[in-house]
Amino acid sequence: MQRPRPKTTSAATRTGRLHTWKLTLEYDGSRYSGWAEQRNARTVMGELRQAAERSLACPVDLAGAGRTDAGVHALGQVAHLRAELPGTPPAPQQLLLALNEALPYDIAVLSVESAHNRFHARHDALRRTYVYRIAKHKDAFSKKFVWWIKEPLDIAAMRQAAALLPGRHDFVLFRAEDPSRPEEPTIVEVASASLEESERRLEFRIEASHFLWRMVRRIMGALVRVGRGDLTVDQFRRLINAEPQTGVTLAPWTVPSSGLFLEKVTYPDARPQAPSAAAVLSRLAAGRTTPRGPARRA
Repeated sequence: MQRPRPKTTSAATRTGRLHTWKLTLEYDGSRYSGWAEQRNARTVMGELRQAAERSLACPVDLAGAGRTDAGVHALGQVAHLRAELPGTPPAPQQLLLALNEALPYDIAVLSVESAHNRFHARHDALRRTYVYRIAKHKDAFSKKFVWWIKEPLDIAAMRQAAALLPGRHDFVLFRAEDPSRPEEPTIVEVASASLEESERRLEFRIEASHFLWRMVRRIMGALVRVGRGDLTVDQFRRLINAEPQTGVTLAPWTVPSSGLFLEKVTYPDARPQAPSAAAVLSRLAAGRTTPRGPARRA
């Protein structure tokens, strides 16, 4: 059972010097109830906390850049890890190996960097990028990581609708009620949005300052309705500007979590956070979901 943890640095032991690390992770979210810790539920953050406390032998302060939902994956989630240690802290590479040794097989730490003690994974982030993958054909190897749509879609219309997303919009109609953030602002600045097509897949990619709960999955659902001819491009434009449309309810259009990935988090230093989606897909097709490295427990 995972128990709730305080969100402040009071979790530190306060018996030594404070140290902070920036972690970049990837994970298969299929077995987890999302990123954030919950009572009586297995979460990615809960597993990471257990691994960190085992590796450092002390309580830690931990926070992520994005709260991925149950079943959602990550190619480049970022977290900060803080701990007060009485002696010399482990080197980043040493901590990387220790964390990966302690983590389950479907969570991998890609990099560990020493960070300033004021670094905050969520507050310091400039933008987050999500990618949603749709399979055009049945795929025997990546069912957990795509949504298979059997009928043909009007890709040109979907691209026309996706092109309306960059800019400032009120996404209140795409937001699921979040009890933990009842007053969350619904205006979101979208930096970019695109829809790419290959022989077997569609990939919708969106980058924004932040995202509302289930916002990306409902945008994807609306784009698919445009592709099926159930929603016009003009109706889509009105929906992303908080104009309700008769007979349109977005909640039932929420697409499955299996196809959604937090691809990367951008910080002021603008260094890359994760491998490309194509590289990860190649790894998945080869049956390897984590980088080669130390043994991990199942």
